[in-house]
Amino acid sequence: MSLTLLLIQCLNGLQYGMMLFLIAAGLTLVFGVMGFINLAHGVQYMVGAYLAFAFLHLTGNFWLAALLSMITALAFGLLLEHVIFRHLYGRDHLDQVLATFGIIIFLNELAKVLFGPATLSLPVPELLSGSIPLTPELRYPVYRLATIGAGVLVAGLLYLAVGHTRVGMLIRAGATTPQMVAALGVNIRRLFMVVFGVGAMLAGFAGVIAAPIFAVEPGMGDNILIVAFVVIIIGGIGSIRGAFLAALMVGLIDTLGRTLATQATGLVLPPSMSDQVGPALASMLIYILMAAILVFRPQGLLPAKGAA
Repeated sequence: MSLTLLLIQCLNGLQYGMMLFLIAAGLTLVFGVMGFINLAHGVQYMVGAYLAFAFLHLTGNFWLAALLSMITALAFGLLLEHVIFRHLYGRDHLDQVLATFGIIIFLNELAKVLFGPATLSLPVPELLSGSIPLTPELRYPVYRLATIGAGVLVAGLLYLAVGHTRVGMLIRAGATTPQMVAALGVNIRRLFMVVFGVGAMLAGFAGVIAAPIFAVEPGMGDNILIVAFVVIIIGGIGSIRGAFLAALMVGLIDTLGRTLATQATGLVLPPSMSDQVGPALASMLIYILMAAILVFRPQGLLPAKGAA
């Protein structure tokens, strides 16, 4: 692999990792604070992408569409929490899985009804179009660099909010000892609602920034949800720092692995076969990583403080 290709793949891995973090951050808080298995979290990613598409066609302005999409994703998450999720808090995990899986099916079909089954795309905003030279031989899209910067900015804001505010203190306490938080008189339902809303908005924001890069289609959040669960298991349930570190690791391993595995299998297999076998082997790497970490650190790399 040339140095130029390595740099491109590293940047692509960082960009993918940042999107994973935006999804996993809300998921790890919901799972850590509430012990709630929300399989429908990935649908919020899809909702954000479709909202961006709809608002862009209504307003003609990407930035206004992004803002409206985030606000709507927040409102939609709070609506789901009020109408459906809060009735499942006291139920067992099987009920939560079945209910949220039903939401996935419903919203995927609703997306087909409203927007059709065809793949949609969004143009890159003019301000972030084009590319910049990183080396004499390499130019990289400005928009992809901006998505990396946006992810880092959100990670910093989350770190400050969770680590240095009263609400963040309650979230951290809820992630480790939720019974104690409730016993101290904290309105635990309101705390749950805040966590759900923030998680939904972050997942929607990930969908907004992913829309100009990836295809917008029904079911687009299903596969990324599986990877997001891998991220929170590797990083430690309830840990924002762990989710950030694990998202970067998974993004880089997944992206670099596809290139390296294809090149490695190409040494012993014909090119036509290595192009198929390489990506298949690469997709296994993140699950091998997760299994290895669970063996040596069952609570994840950076578990929430106080987690047993």
